[in-house]
Amino acid sequence: MNAGESYKVLVLGDSNVGKTCLMHRFCDETYYDTYISTIGVDYKQKIIQLDEKPVKLQIWDTAGQERFRTLTTAYYRGAMGILLVYDVTNLDSFDHLTYWLKNIQENASPDVIKVLAGNKCDNETVRAVDKADGEKIAECYDMPFFEVSCKMDVNVEEAFQALAKMIKERYQYSGAFGLRDETPREKCSPLFEKAFAESTRKCSSC
Repeated sequence: MNAGESYKVLVLGDSNVGKTCLMHRFCDETYYDTYISTIGVDYKQKIIQLDEKPVKLQIWDTAGQERFRTLTTAYYRGAMGILLVYDVTNLDSFDHLTYWLKNIQENASPDVIKVLAGNKCDNETVRAVDKADGEKIAECYDMPFFEVSCKMDVNVEEAFQALAKMIKERYQYSGAFGLRDETPREKCSPLFEKAFAESTRKCSSC
């Protein structure tokens, strides 16, 4: 089946949040129980149906380790959508969303579509981030939010489909990506606004 349109999608987030597992679950319908460390960037593609028309998703799985971050920022160019991932059992990965959002603001198109995904929601016994906290950050940045599980195949398809649908809608109605203010709105929590401001100052001083 030939796809008439292609959308470049990045999967971003800290190391070990499950980015590679999400990509394999979505593209290959497989789950790997062992940790797979991405070296630099990995790539897969999948053709999906949107409004009864085939669309190719070109999915770039980026390494979360700090030593690869300079390399992976080069792949922001031309990205139409970003799946931003954290691990609901790892508070640090949630706190580091400030870094990733700032990185997106500096390197991606101002109008890139973002979807937030809290992975490993099947691990309730060791959960460190409440679902409500993910919802608040997603609302703050106008992002759809899904709690997902690669292991149990929960909301993986839905997250990627939502991303693709929003890309299609924006492209159809605007014709191109335009300027957009990505700073937190007033309904963000004060703690998150403080963390974002600190992240901004650190980045501007580099």
